[in-house]
Amino acid sequence: MKKFRQLALATAVLALGGSTLLSSAAFAQAKEQYMPVLSYRTGPYAPNGTPIANGIVDYYKLVNARGGINGVKLLVEECETGYDTARSVECYERLKGNNGGAAVIQPWSTGATFAITEKAPADKIPLVTLGYGRSESADGTVFKWNFPLAGNYWVAGDVIIQAIAKKEGGLDKLKGKKIALVYHDSPFGKEALPIIQERARAHGFELQLLPVTAPGVEQKATWLQVRQSRPDYTILWGFGVMNSTALKEAQATGYPREKMYGVWWSGAEPDVRDVGDGAKGYNAVALQNSADYDAKLVKETLATLHGKGQGTGPKEEVGQVLWLRGAMSAMLTVEGIRAAQERFGKGKVMTGEQVRWGLENLNLTQAKLDALGFGGVLRPISTSCQDHMGAYWARIHSWDGKAWKITSDWMQGDEQIIKPMVKAAAAKYAAEKKLTPRTPADCQS
Repeated sequence: MKKFRQLALATAVLALGGSTLLSSAAFAQAKEQYMPVLSYRTGPYAPNGTPIANGIVDYYKLVNARGGINGVKLLVEECETGYDTARSVECYERLKGNNGGAAVIQPWSTGATFAITEKAPADKIPLVTLGYGRSESADGTVFKWNFPLAGNYWVAGDVIIQAIAKKEGGLDKLKGKKIALVYHDSPFGKEALPIIQERARAHGFELQLLPVTAPGVEQKATWLQVRQSRPDYTILWGFGVMNSTALKEAQATGYPREKMYGVWWSGAEPDVRDVGDGAKGYNAVALQNSADYDAKLVKETLATLHGKGQGTGPKEEVGQVLWLRGAMSAMLTVEGIRAAQERFGKGKVMTGEQVRWGLENLNLTQAKLDALGFGGVLRPISTSCQDHMGAYWARIHSWDGKAWKITSDWMQGDEQIIKPMVKAAAAKYAAEKKLTPRTPADCQS
């Protein structure tokens, strides 16, 4: 039997188990916005999934401690997916209609995003996919219900290539170089291919593709190939145990970790903690945020929640990369709801259609981010009908043996390369699914 974690983030007393959280009458009276959380605290990806989920739930608790969204409190129900696509879809189906209905879903898996993308338009539930999912869903004229906010995989891949080029002295210096791509053999890992292959064609470097079977605990053959081909750089596009395994194999084969660059799902504390000094020098692109223990949000969470015994997980992880990423994603969903309330009624519970409009009309200025406690964690984000991503910025951070440290300036994914790729891929999807791109009139709705 699937176990659900049910968390009362308002004042209601909830029953344990899979029972209804509130009667419909109590729900209407409480004015609570229902927030399902698809999480994976079990299985091979649990070390990464757990701090993400803790960051999400901590932020929702913090919003309630601040008084809710214009007085509307959040009610969270967590469903364990094990990072399995079928279980993720099952969680989605079971939770989407609870407690007045879900107004927004975060799938937290690229495979799950692919599957739920087909369901969201009929269910009228927007999907927030922070730095994962379908890269082409940045095109809101085709993907009306998808929001890959803050950056997609093609931004990540592009910034990695830019960082490598900067180390070499310019993009022209990549010609004749050899770059290996060690990637998770799944929809997630394959998202890396279009942008890196495009950069290889443009700049003349040789690209060696090395897929790794999930979950990635066996990579000896892969790193034997790396040792034999001696690439100038290796890009690691992994998740969970695959990342620490790759770093250990790189160490064992003598491949320099400073020549390795990971995607943002390969650049967090669980990926390097067990390797320690063996991972020293390893780089990863940051989804804007790195670890940040000085952020206003972090200090407020520790004081308001963890200092009172109300934190979701260990207080030591508050401020770590994945905790912050979970909190960041939760904040963006909350601000989508807040933007929806500005149009459809402050202090009201929003529907999925209303929240979709809010997510499409985000305008998170620096002043707003500072007020929310995210100053320095991420840059301003602004979305539109055409742009459901809202930002092309990222940074590089590096592991010094004990902690992640930002080691680059802000870098912007090349829109002249990425936007045509997004448009072409979205048009292909629309043709396959017989979808008509949105008109200017539809963009106003």
